[in-house]
Amino acid sequence: MKRTFHFAIPGDIATPTGGYAYARRLIEELPAIGLEVEHVALPDGFPFPDAAALAEARARLAALPNGATVLVDGLAFGAMPEIARDLSRRLDLVALVHHVLADETGLLAQTAISLEHSERAALAEARAVICTSRNTARRLADGFDIDRRRIAVAPPGTDRRPPARGSESGAPVIASLGALVPRKGHDVLLKALARLMHIPWTARIAGTPNRDPDWAATLRTLAHHLGLDERVTFLGAVADPDVELASADIFALASWHEGYGMAFAEALAHGLPVVGCDVGGVPEAVPEGAGSLVPAGDANAFAAALAPLLADPEFRRGRADVARIASRALPGWRETASIIARCLVGRG
Repeated sequence: MKRTFHFAIPGDIATPTGGYAYARRLIEELPAIGLEVEHVALPDGFPFPDAAALAEARARLAALPNGATVLVDGLAFGAMPEIARDLSRRLDLVALVHHVLADETGLLAQTAISLEHSERAALAEARAVICTSRNTARRLADGFDIDRRRIAVAPPGTDRRPPARGSESGAPVIASLGALVPRKGHDVLLKALARLMHIPWTARIAGTPNRDPDWAATLRTLAHHLGLDERVTFLGAVADPDVELASADIFALASWHEGYGMAFAEALAHGLPVVGCDVGGVPEAVPEGAGSLVPAGDANAFAAALAPLLADPEFRRGRADVARIASRALPGWRETASIIARCLVGRG
């Protein structure tokens, strides 16, 4: 007989981001290893919910039966400490943390402090905490005083993919996947690309502009001022990111922080050499030698890492071979689901 647990997720589960993709795959994979999943749809607006969203979230969680095991996505969990405190008396609460809420780029100092206090209080009420990277696990253990025995690390899985076919025009195509928010560092990427106009290339940036429309507009303006209109295309949200990766030659994303970096792992699975920043969980997604990781915010270093990949086809093919081999060592989704299943079924 299969056991059942509840998975509480804020907003639209179909949202095209790594965190929601992680949730969707868990819902697909866990039944195959003996856990039935009941999706609890929480309202949108987290991690900055209004009173109505908090009230609705409380009502939906309060409706669950006594003793139910509830995995709550950290985007919501860290923003509702009072609800977590009240419900932990009768529910088995487990938090899923992709990255610490206060680590989002562009927050006002007071907002970051408030989020950290809120998340610290909420996580204290969880029976266990699941993180998607060792980096986030260390951050919580060291900065939030969470006993390491309460923390499990379940990195995102990676599907095996055929090698990318690359561009058909002769000029390398750079793919970049990530919501248009400050943390993803698209401004740094654009400034790096502006330094490489002497080399043939085109870039395709896929990511929803809806999370921060003002920032998305700023990026388009920046691209125009840098003279990149003919080279860079903003695609918006895409239904199937694999289509973009399969037709690219290089993957590049200049994130200031990543809980793990699913897009990097997916790029490696397609055999794409990657350029990113040495931050958060990215080094866990990009094994040594599989890509070039530079300091965050350094457009010159980012351009220097991209240049040989763009200018030298042999060098690019060699790095693509290394990327493809490295991707085979990344965990699959069944492995990820198994780690989470053990955590959900366990009691401590």
